[in-house]
Amino acid sequence: MASDLFTRWRYKLVPDKIVGEILSKSWVDNAIPFLFLMIALAVFGALLPSMFTAGSMSGMTRTAGEYLLVALGLTIVIMAGGIDLSVGSVFALANLSMLALGGVVGLPWGVAALVVLAMGGLIGLVNGVLIGYLRLRAFLTTLVMLIIVRAVTDTLLLSYSKDITSVQIMSPVWEFLAFKTVFGVAPSFLVALALAALAHFVLTRLRPGWHILAVGGSRRAAHNAGIDVRRTVCLTYVISGALAAAAGIFYAARLASLGNDTGLGLEITILTAVVLGGTSLGGGRGSVFKTVLGVIIVVIITNSLIRLGLRSGASSLVLGTILLMAVAIDVRWLKNRAKLLARSYVAPTYFALPPLQKVSRAPDTPYAINDLLSDAEPIGVGQVDGPEDVILDAEGNLYCGSRDGDIIRFLAPDHKVREVYVHIGGSTLGLAFDRDGSLLVCVGGMGLYKVTRAREVIKLSDETTRSWLSIVDDSRMRLADDLDIAPDGRVFFSEATIRYEMHDWIIDALEGRGNGRIICYDPRDGSSRTVLSRRQFPNGICMVPDGQSFLFAETWGCRISRFYYDGPKRGRVEAVIPDLPGYPDNINLASDGNFWCGIIGMRAPAFDLAQKMPKFRKHMVMQIARDEWLYPNMNTGGVIKFDLSGKIVQSLWDGVGERHPQVTSIREHKGYLYLGGIFNNRIGRYKIPGADPEWTGPGAYWGAKP
Repeated sequence: MASDLFTRWRYKLVPDKIVGEILSKSWVDNAIPFLFLMIALAVFGALLPSMFTAGSMSGMTRTAGEYLLVALGLTIVIMAGGIDLSVGSVFALANLSMLALGGVVGLPWGVAALVVLAMGGLIGLVNGVLIGYLRLRAFLTTLVMLIIVRAVTDTLLLSYSKDITSVQIMSPVWEFLAFKTVFGVAPSFLVALALAALAHFVLTRLRPGWHILAVGGSRRAAHNAGIDVRRTVCLTYVISGALAAAAGIFYAARLASLGNDTGLGLEITILTAVVLGGTSLGGGRGSVFKTVLGVIIVVIITNSLIRLGLRSGASSLVLGTILLMAVAIDVRWLKNRAKLLARSYVAPTYFALPPLQKVSRAPDTPYAINDLLSDAEPIGVGQVDGPEDVILDAEGNLYCGSRDGDIIRFLAPDHKVREVYVHIGGSTLGLAFDRDGSLLVCVGGMGLYKVTRAREVIKLSDETTRSWLSIVDDSRMRLADDLDIAPDGRVFFSEATIRYEMHDWIIDALEGRGNGRIICYDPRDGSSRTVLSRRQFPNGICMVPDGQSFLFAETWGCRISRFYYDGPKRGRVEAVIPDLPGYPDNINLASDGNFWCGIIGMRAPAFDLAQKMPKFRKHMVMQIARDEWLYPNMNTGGVIKFDLSGKIVQSLWDGVGERHPQVTSIREHKGYLYLGGIFNNRIGRYKIPGADPEWTGPGAYWGAKP
């Protein structure tokens, strides 16, 4: 139909998911300050063409360096959930003290600078003790400190201004700080950038930085997590005071002058830069990079307003208006970002499944329904929770995963004795034994792990190569699913989806796009790389005996394919069964050379039709409660046996759906078929008529042990 053709191409050519993927990234917060920067450059660049000359830019770096030092301290305070209004007065006192100690008292400039830094830190310590330990309100406390320090500064100015201005600090280093540049950049700006890099490292990589962000996010939660909240808050004010004093030192070197208006209104200017950069006034959110952007914007604006001849009152009005806009944007963005992301992240696409195969109880049909699995013997009823995959070792011990992060072992020969073989954590999914008898495990949300025979848990891989054009960071593994091992030891495993976590599997099904991939782990060098991408919930992986290819299932694609990882057909994908009537899961070898595949549910016409209606699925996700969504049919468990040509050799079903309502894995071992299910509370054991009673999986892969 023409409408189907249009819908298909519309969703193929317009990548709706990009909007949601961009909004999900933390760096999207930088877009707002970056937009402000571009606007400022465009507007003032047009009004003042000479503003961006080398000399003008060099001059602006001096102011920017001082502003950035103060802004770094204020950013750290705000990220911890506080505010510091005293930075302007500390800045003014530091300027006066540096000129007095270095000129009048005659201290070496380095010693004088250390004393001034200590003074700024001491004022910050007083703020920190009052706010952090005595729990006074930050706004009022720092406002009072602003008044007190400003009063002290004004008193000293009245008494000693003549003495201070009559003596200059004489030092080559001081002269360098005052007048020289490094490749046209002021030393103050270089120092500020270095401290910004250090602050970024501490905030994002070290424990003290994590504590600051945790305290800003929720002080109660941080306290419950064992963080010393009071000490952390106090430390942020000490840092703020010291950095404000450092800015005052550079200001003293640049101008070597005193005045009642030094630092006046600086707290508003710096607060504008910090908030404009995207640091949230609510705490717990922000970054140093955003602060640098905000400072650059404010310096460009203030410098341009002065060049345009606006009075100081007009400049303050402009900055106040910008601050009001920045706060409004911050509040609205913080409030609505989650809603916007929720409305845009889920991006269904058009997907048409092949015609639905006939499934009936007629014995002459390939998928003849029967009740054979309802007679399977149950193992460990109530002793397992979600055995997604099952496997047996050479001795006949039975292993399975668990929703609790355990690997459970039932001891041979009767599988009545249960033990926790090892605890890994995360949902243990695909299982496979290597040549040495170690158990390799795919763990949802964690990656690929190995459990040695000594029960030592070793992480093999939790990341892979990142796609060059992917907005989503697809290097991290979200849902490692099933695996198998090639004869040369390479491990091929599926990752069902790169966009959703395990509990959101239904959303991946509703999207209907290829969000999954297959990854190869090479034990020879410990590397992992993606070998096949854009697959619809790739699941079961099973090696073909030719040593060059493996079979894999795509659950939502309802197909089984063959991928050649080596040989003359390397890189080729061939369809084996393109039109399954149900949703395939794990695939494993059979004793007669064919392959078993678990079926977790049967296709239904309603859900198949919905796959061709992306708007319908989008509206359903947005407007209807999750428990009322249209789900794939997952209440019929089945197993099929097929050959490499795609011919269905045998089918087994639990038509009643009571014993094994969902079969996610199957393993043949010595004439029996063992059944697992991610929503089951048992493992099934079915006697296979005519099967080889001596055949085992480890023996077929690695040869019988002598």
